Amino acid sequence: MNLFITIRIALRSLLGNKVRSALTMLGIIIGISAVIAVIAVGQGATVMIKTQINSLGQNLMMVWPGSSYSGGSHFGAGTKTTLTADDVAAMLKECALIKQATPFVRAWGRQLIYGQKNWQAGVEGVNQDYPQMRSWEPSRGAFFTESDVRNAAKVCVIGATVEKELFSGEATAESRHLWRGEGASGDDPVGKTIRIKNMPFRVIGVMEKKGTNAFGQDQDDIVLAPWTTVSKVLQGSAFNNIDRIIASVVTIESMEAARTEVTDLLRQRHNIAPGAEDDFTIGDVTELTKTITSTSTMMTLLLAIIASISLVVGGIGIMNIMLVSVTERTKEIGLRMAVGARAKDILLQFLVEAVVLAGIGGGLGIALGAGAAEVLSRVTSWPVVISAGSVLLAVLFSGAVGVFFGLYPAWRAARLNPIEALRYE
Repeated sequence: MNLFITIRIALRSLLGNKVRSALTMLGIIIGISAVIAVIAVGQGATVMIKTQINSLGQNLMMVWPGSSYSGGSHFGAGTKTTLTADDVAAMLKECALIKQATPFVRAWGRQLIYGQKNWQAGVEGVNQDYPQMRSWEPSRGAFFTESDVRNAAKVCVIGATVEKELFSGEATAESRHLWRGEGASGDDPVGKTIRIKNMPFRVIGVMEKKGTNAFGQDQDDIVLAPWTTVSKVLQGSAFNNIDRIIASVVTIESMEAARTEVTDLLRQRHNIAPGAEDDFTIGDVTELTKTITSTSTMMTLLLAIIASISLVVGGIGIMNIMLVSVTERTKEIGLRMAVGARAKDILLQFLVEAVVLAGIGGGLGIALGAGAAEVLSRVTSWPVVISAGSVLLAVLFSGAVGVFFGLYPAWRAARLNPIEALRYE
């Protein structure tokens, strides 16, 4: 008996008991749909996290000052002043794997004033290379130049949130024409002057809207200014020290080699003796990406395993129904054997029935799971990714369930004695 005829007989048998077949497939449908939906949501979360981390910038490396030590206690990285702008210049000159770098200083919680409006935001001081390093360009106006940094110019670029709070959104052509003074709704920030710590700063650009980062922080609630200006005017520092260094490495693959280059250079510049502890800390975006991605993958795997339990339940249901079917069709099996059917033909018939049940249930489960994931995405605005790999895995898994749980009933049917089977009532 060829496979085509066997499949046709199996389908005829299943269609003869539609309700029982549907109830048998229900466990497989629920299990496969749950697995598909969970994997889709998990992969969507991973993509979203990677996108948010990439928004921090490409191939970024951070260098923080070391920890201070007092009374037998360490106070954590960044609590000691050990980095200077000269370190940045040396990195750019002597580290071949460092593409760009900027000093970074920050003035926390500064009050911003424009006309009758005010808003509190952090002011970050960087250099002219910051937009390229962060892949974050102004949507209007321009970023400040190397000359602005060198001369500590009182210019700044603001984020979309600051624009909204101080200028009530982007100005239209009509609102520019009908402008009635500072603070009016719809003012174009470019060219206007805001006050920071009672010092006038001219707004020369507005950054593209970037949204929240992986930690839920609003990246648009920010003012960017030349680091020299922030250090001298807002921090009141007469020294060359900086809060940290942000560097861009030529490729992600060379990150470890770049860390070694920077470590060796800074240890030499800071006169750190061999074996002594570094007075700085180096981190990079790849570490954050690996940590969050591995956590997301682990959670997705855990949820998929939990969802797979229903597949096992569905498989047991198939085995039970097939065992009942063998009992009900004992006389039919005996008759088929009497007219020449071999044991392997009987085995194949019942095995095909089990696989067909699991296969149809798997197909319906894939459709249901994809639909559930899409509905979840629309309701919660959570991204979902239904990959070909997850669909293929679901198909193979449902087939494997059919084979595994259908094998024993098929084996029992194939071992029936034809004479005893014909006598069965």
